[in-house]
Amino acid sequence: MNRYIPVLLRAPFGTACVIFAATVLPVSVAYAQHQVGATDSKSTKVTTFVPANYTLGPDDQIAMLVADTDELNGRAFRIDRTGDVTLPLIGRTHAAGLTTEQLEQEIDNRLKRFLVDPKSVVTVTDFRSQPISILGAVNTPGVHQVQGQKTLYEALSLAGGLREDAGPTVNIMRNLQWGPVPLPNANNDPSGKFSIASVPVKDILQASKPASNIAICPEDVISVPKADVVYVIGSVHKPGAFSLGENASYSALQILSLAEGLGQAASAHKAKIMRVVPGRSTRLEIAVDLKAILAGKSADVELRANDILFVPDSFAKSAALRSLETAIGMGGQIGAGLAIYK
Repeated sequence: MNRYIPVLLRAPFGTACVIFAATVLPVSVAYAQHQVGATDSKSTKVTTFVPANYTLGPDDQIAMLVADTDELNGRAFRIDRTGDVTLPLIGRTHAAGLTTEQLEQEIDNRLKRFLVDPKSVVTVTDFRSQPISILGAVNTPGVHQVQGQKTLYEALSLAGGLREDAGPTVNIMRNLQWGPVPLPNANNDPSGKFSIASVPVKDILQASKPASNIAICPEDVISVPKADVVYVIGSVHKPGAFSLGENASYSALQILSLAEGLGQAASAHKAKIMRVVPGRSTRLEIAVDLKAILAGKSADVELRANDILFVPDSFAKSAALRSLETAIGMGGQIGAGLAIYK
């Protein structure tokens, strides 16, 4: 439904102004819903909408649309720390704790001294400090207060950026009172209260898709899951944990290549894959003859998330293999000092 603002059309008649008619101008629904815009580093327009029940607060900035009043029309005003806003013609008005609709009613009442049946429209153009939660594989996770409109990339920067063990996606959960997350893969959760979507990390790191740099709304939850990894321990040149990224698995040859090959004293034919199996208290040990695989005499094998490829050397004792459970842990936790590679 359109909002209407009365406009008095005046024309000169001799030396006096005569009121010919009272007409109305429609204000679009999009404007009445208080659309707010933000611009990212590539000047790509991103928008969000303020819900009807949004409560104004100190440091919010509002814009006015009031026909036939140049003093107010199209201008922006900041709500001060006491919750008041000073407006031309009207003076000091308390705005904190009011919705935009309630503030419109208050402004209309005060404008009746100057206008016949005034109809104002108030929009929020800049938000006050609002909490957003940034969780998971970021350098400073937690609740962050943001001033003004922020984009997804800016929010991640507030959290110190992504850690080396960040997974391939960033997830966003938003209360539906702010509308759905403006991404193609957005879906509502089963409760119908939240919109959930994700952005590939490569889009963020490569800045390849400006449309994914969406505007962040108050109380958004941004989560960055840790990447699944495969571990390589023992007689290799580069032992450590290797991120699967967008891959579901690595082959033994692929992970061996990432580990920069076997050590000089490696017993390649005695390698083992150690795999977590639900319901077992210890890892399943799978013998792997890397020597035969490298020679093309045996088929390559698959390593899954949290698998450990152990390559003993010719002097290894059987106790060394058992000690891996302590060094890395049954749950696939990374041991102290173990490098992580992406």
